[in-house]
Amino acid sequence: MDAPGHEWWREAVCYQIYPRSFQDSNGDGIGDLEGIIRRLDYLNDGTPHSLGIDAVWLSPTYPSPMADFGYDVADYCDVHPDFGTLATMDRLIAECHRRGIRVLLDWVPNHTSDQHPWFIESRSSRESPKRDWYIWRDPRPDGSPPNNWRSVFGGPAWTFDERTGQYYLHSFLKEQPDLNWRNPEVEAAMLQTLRFWFERGVDGFRIDVIGRTLKHPDLPDNPPNPEWRPGDRERFSQLWLYNHNYPDVFNAVKRIRKVFDEYPGRVAVGEVFGTPEEIARFYGDADSPGLHLAFNFHFIHERGHAITPWEAPVLRRIIANAEATVPPFSQPCFALNNHDRSRFVTRQNHDGRGLERARAAPLLLLGLRNTPFLYYGEEIGMADVDIPPERQQDPARFRSVGRDPERTPMQWDASPGRGFTTGEPWLPFGPPSPNVAEQDGDPDSLLSLYRRAIWRRKELPALRAGSLANLGGDEAVVSWRRQTPGAPGVAVAVNTATVPARAQLPFPRGRIVLCTVRAREGERTGGEVELPPLGAAWIAEEA
Repeated sequence: MDAPGHEWWREAVCYQIYPRSFQDSNGDGIGDLEGIIRRLDYLNDGTPHSLGIDAVWLSPTYPSPMADFGYDVADYCDVHPDFGTLATMDRLIAECHRRGIRVLLDWVPNHTSDQHPWFIESRSSRESPKRDWYIWRDPRPDGSPPNNWRSVFGGPAWTFDERTGQYYLHSFLKEQPDLNWRNPEVEAAMLQTLRFWFERGVDGFRIDVIGRTLKHPDLPDNPPNPEWRPGDRERFSQLWLYNHNYPDVFNAVKRIRKVFDEYPGRVAVGEVFGTPEEIARFYGDADSPGLHLAFNFHFIHERGHAITPWEAPVLRRIIANAEATVPPFSQPCFALNNHDRSRFVTRQNHDGRGLERARAAPLLLLGLRNTPFLYYGEEIGMADVDIPPERQQDPARFRSVGRDPERTPMQWDASPGRGFTTGEPWLPFGPPSPNVAEQDGDPDSLLSLYRRAIWRRKELPALRAGSLANLGGDEAVVSWRRQTPGAPGVAVAVNTATVPARAQLPFPRGRIVLCTVRAREGERTGGEVELPPLGAAWIAEEA
């Protein structure tokens, strides 16, 4: 699809699909691979009437008991019957490639399902040849767990196995035992699962919680978090010194990268958490690279903010920190939504103006120097849905915050099945609006704005591949300049205030090429531009 050596991911716009919720093709209420195939022209049919997506990331489609909806993998080399078959996946890959869309699968290296054959064998006896494939330890003298680590979903990170008299470690649910990446056999077996999918044409992987794959070998207690207060989430009651971003992880990431390099054009995108400096470490260095891309979720949440405020000084700091820390041979990777966090429209709706901020969001995300990831439904302004208790599905809800509200089915139209299914959906729908059909022909809709943003990004070399220079600003406006040699510069300006604001431009003359108010597109500017309340614009330099 590309010339040798071309790194397609540098200019790509990626789209996350939660397969259960994108399109159901057989009326069972669960989205599937065939449904995704039927909707590919919506993502990219080669014309600006489509979104223009360059790559899709599919949340897990592997066989699984669905204790954590696919993040408890029972077989890394097959497809869950709810979603289809290996043949369906092969056809999906081929149909994506025919449209110029790359395919990224989700890889879960930290843990398996407790129904995976490896764990069933490991659990069978202390003498099992696969016993050391997982992390087993004796109880403390009083019978309590081996250390004080807490599960991300709440409760101890250890479960006692009566049959063999030891505890096994699980960073998440007890149905998700952690693999022992210090065992070379485990690493070799997991790397082979990557090769299985690369041979089938997959273009890369989003790698789940990669920062947890290696822990301190002695498994010491984590210290308490002095900032934790009763009422805060339990998992934050301790500092994750020994089971999160432990230094040994970074060499493992470099070994994983070598498998990607066996297959030119493949990309490794890591789900990582931490400070800008910790995120940057996952990239490795020029002589010994790690991930191609490491997610930066600081627009969603960052240390000190459960929800990142849509405020110019905060956004400016996040951008500057990423630019200062990501190594020069790569670039940042941002997202505003995903399957684990409340949707942007809901997070930013504290004053009832979440949808207005959602119009500025694509101009910010797609205007940065980064590989942006969109989450299905983001482009039409889908919000969290209130799920009645009897319809809730997410097991995390019992000890943490349930994630069902941001995982509800895609709203294709206003019909009873929302164009998603002819049956009962696995999660309830939100109100009929927003939906794709109502926005499809409206040039002022959010969907049309996303389409224009993605296609105009393709047309502007400065936005696809240019450098980024912050332009300063005030409490209201965050702005920056993108520039690449031989092409006009582009200024991006976002007004985070609920009143109009002015942004200074880095050139004396320009033209608005994209704006949250469509009627202003094409307008000429001088050395500054007025932005509407909560509005944003891209301004191209003119001679």
